[in-house]
Amino acid sequence: MRLAVLGGGSWGTALAAHLARSGHDVRLWLRDAAVARAINERHENPRYFPGLPLPPGIDAGTALAPAVSGAEAVFVVVPSQAGRAVYRELGALAAPDALLVSATKGFDTETLQRMSEVAAEEAPGRPLAVLSGPSFAAEVLAGQPTAVVVASADLAVAERVQRALSTAAFRAYSSDDVAGVELAGALKNIIAIAAGILDGLGLGQNTLAALITRGLAEIARLSVACGARADTLSGLAGLGDLVLTCTGALSRNRHVGQALGRGLTLEQALEETAMVAEGVRTTPAACALALRQGVDMPIATQMREVLTRGKSPRTALEELMLRSLKRE
Repeated sequence: MRLAVLGGGSWGTALAAHLARSGHDVRLWLRDAAVARAINERHENPRYFPGLPLPPGIDAGTALAPAVSGAEAVFVVVPSQAGRAVYRELGALAAPDALLVSATKGFDTETLQRMSEVAAEEAPGRPLAVLSGPSFAAEVLAGQPTAVVVASADLAVAERVQRALSTAAFRAYSSDDVAGVELAGALKNIIAIAAGILDGLGLGQNTLAALITRGLAEIARLSVACGARADTLSGLAGLGDLVLTCTGALSRNRHVGQALGRGLTLEQALEETAMVAEGVRTTPAACALALRQGVDMPIATQMREVLTRGKSPRTALEELMLRSLKRE
């Protein structure tokens, strides 16, 4: 297939590399001209994967129109804050039957819409799918076995993307629960920041296990209230991605939390991470969405206080532990 990948960050680069290795004709759109030249001439992304070779079948550039021209499917891998503008451009540039695949784990913070909802609004009429699941970019680039989920309201669309993605080292499952896959992917980043805080505070596995378990309960409550299916939350897009992001050393959201737990400010933590940590923007949006849906999210609420109001991470933990006793 002729495919476009929009976004030259770590995940966009790894996804483009995987698709090129799978035999597809891949065009990668990014904003940094120097990085685009390096990908084309040296087959390397020096910003995100210095010294690691990329397959030669990636044509990188900084102009959106030629990147999406003739593309059968467009994978959108840009930060959530850039999503609306990119989809608006796609509405004018992408072919009417081009398949749009969102691989962004976040919300439009102004409207609280999921990325597929933004895509449907800004680039209407095109088939839509979302891609999520436990998938560190560096491990995908290295060809390590990975399993993900592709969801679409039209299961035939999900299965088309599934076939395009799947190889011996990269297994895609299909789903028609778009809300569940998207919400799980976005909300787990909040819990990952909290997991990093626990590590930064020097706390152990008991505390982490409690956080992951109760974090999944929060994610499930809000997701189901928004129309997701409960079983999606126990699968790759839910529990799988949550465990990976809360425990893996490559998790940028967990890294931000570790810095906060060590006493750094949010600004210092973000500077130290040097990559987009979607959970920082997702946290207040998720709390606003929970308020709209009448859903209790104590962990997310405390994380909002830490991230936006300067509450001490240790105080936030103590307040969670001292909440009124409840049934599980």
